[in-house]
Formats: sequence, C-alpha cells, structure tokens
Amino acid sequence: MLAEMTERRRQLLKLLIQEYVATSAPVASEHLVRRHGLNVSSATIRNELASLEDLGLLTHLHTSAGRIPTDAGYRFFVENLMEQPVLPAHEERIIRHQFYQMQTTLDQWIHLAGSVMARRVQNVSVVLPPRTTQARLRNVHLISIHDLLMLVVMVLHDGMVRQQTMALETPHSQDELNRVAAATNEQVQDATVSQLRDRIEQLEPQVDGLVRPVLELACTTMRQYEEALNSEVRADGLLEMFNQPEFAQTERVKQMLALVQTGNVLTPLIPRVASSDGVQVIIGAEHQNPEMRDMSMVLARYGVDDEIVGVLGVVGPTRMPYARAIATVQAIAAVMSDLVGELHGEPRVERDGSDA
Repeated sequence: MLAEMTERRRQLLKLLIQEYVATSAPVASEHLVRRHGLNVSSATIRNELASLEDLGLLTHLHTSAGRIPTDAGYRFFVENLMEQPVLPAHEERIIRHQFYQMQTTLDQWIHLAGSVMARRVQNVSVVLPPRTTQARLRNVHLISIHDLLMLVVMVLHDGMVRQQTMALETPHSQDELNRVAAATNEQVQDATVSQLRDRIEQLEPQVDGLVRPVLELACTTMRQYEEALNSEVRADGLLEMFNQPEFAQTERVKQMLALVQTGNVLTPLIPRVASSDGVQVIIGAEHQNPEMRDMSMVLARYGVDDEIVGVLGVVGPTRMPYARAIATVQAIAAVMSDLVGELHGEPRVERDGSDA
C-alpha cells in the first residue's frame, strides 16, 4: 500500500480526515478544492479519492455523498500522516500546575486526570487507579471520634486511603489510640493480606488487645479493595461524548453508558496496556469487543516501573482528534507517574518546560 500512496494521495487523505473530524460531515472533492485552494480540478481529486477508496482507506455511505475515513484510513493517518503529538510547553505547564497545587491524595489526582482529559479531548476519559499485584498496607492511623468509637485510617502502598469506623468496648483517649497505632504499625511493614493473617496468628499475648481487631479489619478492607480494583474504572466526560453526532440515537447512548459504567470499556485491555510502553491507540474493528467496533481508545500506563501500574486514556468515536488525544494522554500519564512516584519516595522527574 505504501508504494501506491503518492504524495498527493497522502495530502488528500490527511486533509479529508482533518475535515471529517472537525465537521462530522462526509467530505466531497469539490469541498477539498475550494476549502484548501488545491491547484487541480475537482475531477482529478475525485479520481484520487476513488483510488484511496480502492485501497480501503476511504468509503462513502451513498453514491452521491462525500467520503469518510475507514478504520484503516485512520490507522494510516495515525502512523504516517499525523503531526507530532506533543502538547505545547505552556499547556503542559498549566496541566502540571493544576496537579501540584492540589493536596497530595491519589483520589484527587485521579479525578483531576479524568476531568482534564475529558475536557481537552471532548470525549470520555477512563482512569484505572494504580495498583500492585497485591494490596499492601503501609500504615494505620487511629482517630478518636468519641470514647467508644474510633476511625481506622488505612494507607495502602499504592497511595490509596481506606477508612472504617470501629466500636470500642471501653473508652480510649487519643493518646492511647496513638500507642495502639504504633504497636499495629510494627506488625504492618507493607504486608499483604496473607502476611497480615500470619502475623495475627503469631501475635504475642502481651500485645495490646486492640491490635488484633484493627489488623483483622485491615485484612477485610484490603481484600475488598483488591476485589474492587478489577472493576474500579473511573470515567468522566460522558456529557462531552454524548454531544457528538455519533450518539444521536438513544440506544447507542444506553449501550455506551453500560460499557463505561461496568468498566467493560477498559477492563479487557488492561493487561495489554499495563505491560506496554508509550501510548496505545485502538481503532474501530481492532477492538475484540463487537460493541466497540465503531469506537477508538487512546490509552497509556502510568505509575512506578512495573511495581505500581495504572492505566488512563480517552474513548470516543473513531472520528477522534487523534493528535490531541495522544498528546493529552501522554502528558497526563507523565505527570501522574511523577506524582505516584513521589508518593512512594521516588525523586521528581525534571522535565523541560521550554518551547523548543
């Protein structure tokens, strides 16, 4: 195919895809000539578009209608014709400033990541929180609510925080709870659920009586967290995507809502993306899920090496602004990796903020 893609055909395919992404309307040869001041006749352009259709890169819905890209056309565009997908330096600085002015909580960063991607690409964003293969408990804090009730705050190794209230049989002051927390944390040391259970069984009789129930509560909470991680895909930007003309039909909206809300839009792709470097672009029929055959996804992993990995990206119609989507996902994945790394003691990566 590459040999048949002359410079003129490359230019026409690029212009047609850019026009179609911007307007959602099939593009006619006359429009390309008039809009871009091409120094050839409409008949010549029409013949070239027919050749691109023969190559499987374009199609048309009606005999007299203009043409639209196929999945193969979008793929050729992404791999061969698209401008370098990099955000301008000033836009990247704005994004980083948004994250670093927030409190250092992973939940807030995840929410902001989804919001920024959805607004900038005008499609749905998806974020899978970073996770290890097994949940590990970093430390526990105990906070007195009143004499017979305390709040157990569990900080996990991946930065997530879980809270549960626990009733007390006898009154405890905050100082007493601090001592219990210290004794509990001596048993924690980034332990997994199975390791915590072993340590509970090995507790010495003289250890404070509250340590055991706190550790048991932590085990239960961590197990629930591990189960929830398999489907805990955060989504934002549904309104932006449903404003697209591809979702004019109610049934298509319902179908997409179900895919996003159940996590099925992302879950099958998590292993592939989590084990790959760079941005992954899945277009139309490249999806294994038949319900996603008219959708595209731009995804990337983020986190700390292979230890703590999350996945984020955008999903929308195949008529997607791919360069902007890829650049945005790259930028958000980079800043989220830095932030997750800092949570786990990694030095901040210095990035060039110049416009060069």
